Amino acid sequence: MKPNRVSAISSYIIKSQEEEMKRVSQELHEGVGQTLYSIFTGLQYIETGVNEVQTKRFIRNMAELLEKTIQEIRLFSVELYPPTLTSFGLFTAMKHYAKLYTTTFGIEVEVNHSGTEQVIPEEQNIALFRVCQEALANIAKYADTSRAIIMFSWTSGHLNISITDFGKGFSEADINESSFGLAAMKERMQLIGGNCHITSKIGKGTTVEIGLGIN
Repeated sequence: MKPNRVSAISSYIIKSQEEEMKRVSQELHEGVGQTLYSIFTGLQYIETGVNEVQTKRFIRNMAELLEKTIQEIRLFSVELYPPTLTSFGLFTAMKHYAKLYTTTFGIEVEVNHSGTEQVIPEEQNIALFRVCQEALANIAKYADTSRAIIMFSWTSGHLNISITDFGKGFSEADINESSFGLAAMKERMQLIGGNCHITSKIGKGTTVEIGLGIN
């Protein structure tokens, strides 16, 4: 099969997946998420009318568990499809996602930028978001760190994004052993005409750099 044919098929599959994830995300946010929030506020109301200490403590614990579940669903919904991406652009979408990510994983993510944000087509926007998302997921799983930085650098006709953690890092041999996550990140960038590069040092952390030319 010719390379351009393979790329076309990959692009179609990714587009189909994105459309389905958008649908599921909306159902989670507007259905399950709203229902759980109503239950949460109901528990808070009940707590105010209860005088028995043990029962009051039990209701509070249930409310806290429900609140944690709501936060996890919000993150999951945004992971499936970030609504702010279409409305406010990539940088704002990543800042919003970083806040939910920090709440869920306890890893502080600083999102900065230099230059002036430029308009990017939706397909490229989604691909860039997904690669950043995968990098952050890897940080939560493997980095063993409490802090990460995402830097957007806008220049004329080009965007560079670096995602840096300050965790345990890994060796060059591990980098060369192509994982599925890394391969998917590289393929997403290749499909939109960009590139993806990763560097890491044991005890120093890891940096994922992605670049894209903007017409």
